[in-house]
Amino acid sequence: MSQPKLSFWQVWNVSFGFLGVQFGFALQNGNASRILSDLGADLHSLSLFWLVAPVMGLIVQPIVGAASDKTWNRFGRRNPFILGGAVVAAIGMALMPNASWFVAILAPMLMGAVMLAIMDAAFNVTMQPFRALVSDMVPSEQRNLGYSVQSLLINIGAVIGSLLPFLLTNVIGLDNAAKAGEVAPSVIWAFYIGATVLLGSVLWTVFRTKEYSPEEYNLYKGIEDAPMPTSTQKTNLRTRMSGFVDLIVDMPTTMKQLAVVQFFSWFALFIMWVYTMPAIAQHIWGIDAKWFSSEFLNSVGNQLPLDIAKAKGQAGDWVGIIFAAYSLFAAIFSVFLTRIANRFGRKKTYAGSLILGGIGYLSFGLFPNSEIVHVNLLITEVDIPQSALMLLIPMIGVGIAWAAILAMPYAILSDSIPAQKMGVYMGIFNFTIAAPQIVSGLIAGQLLRFVFDNEAIYIIGLAGVFMLLGAVSVYFVKVSSSPETSH
Repeated sequence: MSQPKLSFWQVWNVSFGFLGVQFGFALQNGNASRILSDLGADLHSLSLFWLVAPVMGLIVQPIVGAASDKTWNRFGRRNPFILGGAVVAAIGMALMPNASWFVAILAPMLMGAVMLAIMDAAFNVTMQPFRALVSDMVPSEQRNLGYSVQSLLINIGAVIGSLLPFLLTNVIGLDNAAKAGEVAPSVIWAFYIGATVLLGSVLWTVFRTKEYSPEEYNLYKGIEDAPMPTSTQKTNLRTRMSGFVDLIVDMPTTMKQLAVVQFFSWFALFIMWVYTMPAIAQHIWGIDAKWFSSEFLNSVGNQLPLDIAKAKGQAGDWVGIIFAAYSLFAAIFSVFLTRIANRFGRKKTYAGSLILGGIGYLSFGLFPNSEIVHVNLLITEVDIPQSALMLLIPMIGVGIAWAAILAMPYAILSDSIPAQKMGVYMGIFNFTIAAPQIVSGLIAGQLLRFVFDNEAIYIIGLAGVFMLLGAVSVYFVKVSSSPETSH
């Protein structure tokens, strides 16, 4: 029996929780470097603190994926993990910008890193079953639609989450300048709001999506004589590890080839999230790199001149604007992504999008410090360097690349994975997201320090080169036409 098609709104409900999860991710991506820098982290060490995010993904997602494949109870198959992760993530979001409260336990900078780790681990507990839920509920012929709706909701959440600190400063009036060793009030309240949105959107999906029973799932996916997964099935650790290694060795060829593309594209994305704020603060707002050095700050008694604190706050807020811009462009592109992929093929769509993203990163350096202009953003008016406004142009290419990265690898991969192993393979595929970020985190800071002399704009250019290499590697991906149940 073929799997029933879903209405548009059923597909929407299945994916709606992604809006809140990405709202939280957007706040993290746009503000974690800002928070850690405010709490005392050096510029070249930022990427090391950011390592906790991919490491958590590397550890958590395959475990959660395998567990959700085998845990089928009255609350559902994926929903218990989705909801549990969201609750912990919301708590982490509320605590991270308040790391200075816990000075008696750890230094604020280290406490911030701990909260980042907890928050990101919980995000991953929520995110992986969400991806598997889309594969579970959406039939193969609607897969492009399913992942495009998912990408649209992710980017709506990202737009609002990225804009929030800027809005709280320029519309509500909260202060965006941080005192030494503390976090700006606008950022703290943004994280409180983000925690609320995350939990609310996940609850919507959990209560509006009825998962299939094991019998229905096996029937729709063409799985015959398969044992019914239950939460009580147990195997010893050695057997589980042996089976896990076998899965990695026998992973579909398409997954291995996509891993190369993922390496280049996620290496570039990690650099963007970590170093955009210092890059534009230095290159556009004219802040000397020494003001990002804990050693220099200690030598001047940890006192930031008012103009430097104000400029860093403005640069941090503008990161939210340009991150919201690329997410908005990604959301718009997502609306057309299904038609484009259906017409030109997934590979050409994927490669072309990465090319535009690479060009976007490379063009960051074309906009140096310039005169201040008055800009009406409709929601508020601000005075900013003209070159900051011009950064919205390269964000078009970055946004198109981001939309494709969120949808195309999974659309290509989903037809190559046996349905009964969809969750664990989607978890294993997260290795191809986490590993390049770990490599980037280990070497980017050293490249910035010893090759680029702490001038962060050059490492954004390096991200552009890696994105272009990702586009080239798409050519070598062999798209599978096998049915869902094939290996």
